[in-house]
Amino acid sequence: MLGSQRFSAALVAVVLLSACSSGGSGQIPPGVAPARGAASEPGRNHRAPAQIQHIVLMIQENRSFDNLFGTYPGADGATSGKMHTGNVIPLKKVGLAALDINHTYPTYLQDYDNGNMDGFDLSKMGTGQRAGKYPYQYVDPAKIQPYWTIAQTYVLADHMFQTQGSGSFTAHQDLIAGGTAIDANDSIVDDPSSSWSWGCDSRPSTVTSLITTGGQYLFDQGPFPCFTYPTGTLRDLLDAHQVSWRYYTPPHKGNTDGALWNAFDAIPAVRNGPEWTTNISIPEKNIFTDITNGQLPALSWVIPSQVDSDHPQKLNSEYDGPSWVASVVNAIGQSKYWNTTTIVIVWDDWGGFYDHEPPAFFDNAGGLGFRVPMLVVSPYVVPGQITHTQYEFGSILKYVEQTFGLGSLGTTDVRAKSIASLINLNRPPLPFNPIPSERSRRYFMHQAPSYEPVDTQ
Repeated sequence: MLGSQRFSAALVAVVLLSACSSGGSGQIPPGVAPARGAASEPGRNHRAPAQIQHIVLMIQENRSFDNLFGTYPGADGATSGKMHTGNVIPLKKVGLAALDINHTYPTYLQDYDNGNMDGFDLSKMGTGQRAGKYPYQYVDPAKIQPYWTIAQTYVLADHMFQTQGSGSFTAHQDLIAGGTAIDANDSIVDDPSSSWSWGCDSRPSTVTSLITTGGQYLFDQGPFPCFTYPTGTLRDLLDAHQVSWRYYTPPHKGNTDGALWNAFDAIPAVRNGPEWTTNISIPEKNIFTDITNGQLPALSWVIPSQVDSDHPQKLNSEYDGPSWVASVVNAIGQSKYWNTTTIVIVWDDWGGFYDHEPPAFFDNAGGLGFRVPMLVVSPYVVPGQITHTQYEFGSILKYVEQTFGLGSLGTTDVRAKSIASLINLNRPPLPFNPIPSERSRRYFMHQAPSYEPVDTQ
């Protein structure tokens, strides 16, 4: 999350799924277990179930469900919102460009207001001034048409909750580890104190904030942001089962390798090991080359540059997020990978924008957080489906674990409902139709790096 404020006083991702016996070579790569779809015995009059060989997770930035899909027909959205005064005001239709709103854990509690969801007007902007009516807005669908087209063509989930009511640092940790517990009593929450780096490359004086199992918020009382989680990360499970993975991330000027938005920069086994050069792929646009060259790994995390992330920054800035997502989806859809891949697109946190739906429950680590949009792209979904099932980031991790036979991290993946039920591997694959967008793959391949941190809050 952008902005100078780290503390207030008071979660496309794209998962590419699928595989069918008629797509590509029809063979499962070494170390990749077949997907656990509904049983269907192949025979003279039966089609063998598809097999998922690739999952691509695209992580966009800082948007609540109501901000992007509040007016989507049939979805659980809102066109008005409550203020702390009791007044109900209409959400204002705006473009995708926006200013940054504080969205730390204290702000989350303030917005939530004991389930009333009416404290958003008390939030602070990145400049420190009171937000007032600013969070009460939704994006004109015409400005994000690729997202709506993807929803109309594949699956939109309107009850995906971020793991913690916190910002981008912990959200990206949650999407590799399922949580941020560093011991039996404490979990990391919010962003590290340094705006220069969010991991092992941070300045030595950098600290983190904690939330205890009793719910106490310990601002800047946590350890240096270079962790070994007791349960490890998905990387450990993938490596143990020899399943390929890659983390596509943008470069960052004045630092090493996009460390602000690189979740694995906080994992010393990766940052200080050989996988930093083999599995961390910089820049993020390398995913296009890997698709073209037939080198797409089993699991991909795809992190956008700042201008392609949807992150609020400046009202006069370029916002190419919808085209960026469409271009990656199109690259996969028009390749040999379409019938062997699933695509999940998710936004990492609510960004301070209004959402009317209270979190589904509370745990002892600052969650669940607020709703964020999730899109699931696959040739094996019911086209145009809106799912009201309650999901969280652990639902995505659980699906990865199930697909590749990895076992469980034992974090939020245990309680979460997998998104696997959205995929019917026995149905004939949908043909791929390109998602129209303003920018093309060629544009992003030649786009100059911004070298700006994708997020600093």
